[in-house]
Amino acid sequence: MSVSRPITHLLYLHGFRSSPKSNKARRLGEMIADRHPGVVWWCPQLPASPREAMQLVTQGIADWPHISMAVVGSSLGGFYASWVADQTGCKSVLLNPAVNPARDLAQYIGQHSLWHDPAERFFFREEFVQQLADLSLSDLRHPERCLAVIAKGDELLDWREMHQRYARAHVRLLEGGDHALSDFELHLPTLLEFLALA
Repeated sequence: MSVSRPITHLLYLHGFRSSPKSNKARRLGEMIADRHPGVVWWCPQLPASPREAMQLVTQGIADWPHISMAVVGSSLGGFYASWVADQTGCKSVLLNPAVNPARDLAQYIGQHSLWHDPAERFFFREEFVQQLADLSLSDLRHPERCLAVIAKGDELLDWREMHQRYARAHVRLLEGGDHALSDFELHLPTLLEFLALA
């Protein structure tokens, strides 16, 4: 599953109400810093606006080499990561990726706090739903460069929908598990092998 060209730049995109303080983001960032200190690591705090979030990301990776960069995304970040991979052709690793967030998040219009910093609040606006719809892709252009880690025990997203969406990609389908991938440590070797960083 690995490729000969190692990754030189790695982007991590967190999910809805999440942040760079998430367990998965911190653990992967620590491992990259420890084992591959030469790899450029970026895990930005994403704006609530999907349009602004992707503008931030696009500007941030403008000088990155597409052939040796990769993106990892969790939940809503997985949806964003698919869009980034479509734009750049880079490798992507999707962790319980949201498939139709425009539908799923329409019921969450209003004020929210971040999971890892409850004092930090944001407002999810009605127009953000359309912005999510605008980022939706009809199909994967580079399924061979995508790894989807999907937990059947995901309590927030339908694993069948995720599996169908990414059926042409490399899929690691987990029995049980949860949306947060609490056992993320167990899946790091697969993720790093796919990125040629094992």
